[in-house]
Amino acid sequence: MVGQQMVRRLAAHPWFRVEVLTASQRSTGRAYQDAARWHYPGEAYAGLGSHPVVDADPDDLRRRLGPRGIVFSALDRDAAERLERACAGVGLAVVTNAGANRMAPDVPLLIPEVNPQMLGLLPEGGFIVANPNCTAMPVAMTLAPLRSLGWEAATVASWQAVSGAGWPGESAYDMLGNAHPHAGDEEEKLAAEPCRILGEFVDGAWQPHSAGLSARCVRVPVVDGHLVAVHARFRDRPTPDDVMDLWRSWEPGLDLPSAPRPPLRISVGRDRPSARWDADAGDGMAVTTGRVEVCPVLGVKWFALAHNTVRGAAGAALLNAELLVARGLVP
Repeated sequence: MVGQQMVRRLAAHPWFRVEVLTASQRSTGRAYQDAARWHYPGEAYAGLGSHPVVDADPDDLRRRLGPRGIVFSALDRDAAERLERACAGVGLAVVTNAGANRMAPDVPLLIPEVNPQMLGLLPEGGFIVANPNCTAMPVAMTLAPLRSLGWEAATVASWQAVSGAGWPGESAYDMLGNAHPHAGDEEEKLAAEPCRILGEFVDGAWQPHSAGLSARCVRVPVVDGHLVAVHARFRDRPTPDDVMDLWRSWEPGLDLPSAPRPPLRISVGRDRPSARWDADAGDGMAVTTGRVEVCPVLGVKWFALAHNTVRGAAGAALLNAELLVARGLVP
């Protein structure tokens, strides 16, 4: 599903052109339309249905793409562990949505509006740049403008759409009229990734933020849009108005094709943000927040919602690649 979102957005992208589609040897030699079933509205296969699928061989990709070609990875973890390092090893720039290398010390866990300085981790030659987990991203995006307040701790609960499970994903029997605690490792990723994203360089090494974060994740019968509830403690004890003022004034200054402006949208209704009405904000790339209130336990609390397969996955990868181009790290 994430790979198809990437193809949809790349097909109309002003900077990038799809040269190669790769998959396992099971699909090698087949047309894209014969190798995979299309799951999105609009033009099937984004006009690339007849494009041939080739084996995901790093040396072959290097020959086809040339030096500093970009590989967008929407692989499962096992395949990503095998292939992403190998592609970087032959000089390619790997922009990945997979979780296999997100916490590796030489891989920036990148949100361009939040931590572009993390690109300083990149080695010479080929490299990997990762975007965060789809629930970690809206948490980091809403905490980033508040760093001056001295973030100390947070608890986060997420209600996650079924599209995050891919296709065929969760069974209808599990999901219809139901909500169930996430069976995967989402909670571990959500607890760790925002702290890494919001860290800083100390003596030349990237140090994660020292705040504590506890997470719970639940799968709900929603198609697209992950909703998170954040309860946070800050050193400066801000009011809800302080928080919203910092969000409204936050301007990362990105002039990139996929960058939403503004990156954060504040909803005023008691029943917002909601997946049906807010997931597509900013072409799916903006984060919508709301219900910013006093938390009697930690200090302040809010909801945030993001489109999980766009801002939380495919669109985030494209934005990362755009930043690489803007910084001259790929041609």
